[in-house]
Amino acid sequence: MRLLVTGGAGFIGANFVRTTRRERPDVSLTVLDAFTYAGSRESLAGLDDTVCVVEGDLTDAELVALCVADADAVVHFAAETHVDNALADPGPFLRSNVIGTFAVLEAVRQHGVRLHHVSTDEVYGELALDDPRRFTADTPYNPSSPYSATKAAADMLVRAWVRSYGLAATISNCSNNYGPYQHVEKFIPRQITNVLTGRRPKLYGNGANVRDWLHVDDHNAAVWRILEDGRPGRTYLIGADGEHDNLTVLQMILREMGRDPDDFDHVTDRAGHDLRYAIDPGRLQDELTWKPVHSDFEEGLRATIGWYRDNESWWGPLKDGVEAKYAEREG
Repeated sequence: MRLLVTGGAGFIGANFVRTTRRERPDVSLTVLDAFTYAGSRESLAGLDDTVCVVEGDLTDAELVALCVADADAVVHFAAETHVDNALADPGPFLRSNVIGTFAVLEAVRQHGVRLHHVSTDEVYGELALDDPRRFTADTPYNPSSPYSATKAAADMLVRAWVRSYGLAATISNCSNNYGPYQHVEKFIPRQITNVLTGRRPKLYGNGANVRDWLHVDDHNAAVWRILEDGRPGRTYLIGADGEHDNLTVLQMILREMGRDPDDFDHVTDRAGHDLRYAIDPGRLQDELTWKPVHSDFEEGLRATIGWYRDNESWWGPLKDGVEAKYAEREG
């Protein structure tokens, strides 16, 4: 298989590329990435001789079409993803997530190439903290941030191209990922690297917001199952029954790193901060016999902390800039 991975230098994409190279050496891999602040060549270090890396913007339709023409399938990870950044400036999110996805769709339509589009559970909005329900593929879309609205728009474009043009495409909506190579602006690596650099961790509001945590390797294993055996036109939700509120996650990190579990600062909550996300992965499990390997969240968190301890050379150059931006927002 000749596989094109958009956003293959970002967090989830780079882990996907690394795992694929290790476990499927016969797959020919091309990465298309704009190498914005969230995409790092260092995340692909050591793969130079086995992965073709193309630097370019998804909104460059001609370049995207050239890359797609040489592929048997495309896994579309590329997106702007950080909610705080979208609140400050939604423009890049519209360009990457909507116009970029349109360029990918037109290219795969032109060349008859299989597409898997990677999306988020945030398109469904929020659930109440005491609501027993979880998101399914039939949950109505109700995005509540500029980020989730652009991802919802991208999902709808994929669905329209499947129906209108018969595109061989699938969609996955995943819960919150964690693991190696995640940018330090995100919740878990930010708290870990705050401790490692002698800073006090920060918690939005009272920390009651619940996320359904999923190890990045489990996510990417699910993507491969969908790519190989998913039904075109279907949406699959990827989750690992990993619901924890933000306060609990932060205190887990502090305990694991030998700090007092109350050694953090509360900061003003994010505007429109969704209360709870929860994924029902039943379709994925029943149709494609997928199950998460990293079902013990504390164990996965411990391994993630270990990775950041051992890889300061990867995240260290990013840290001061990220904290300077947060200081402006948090007052």
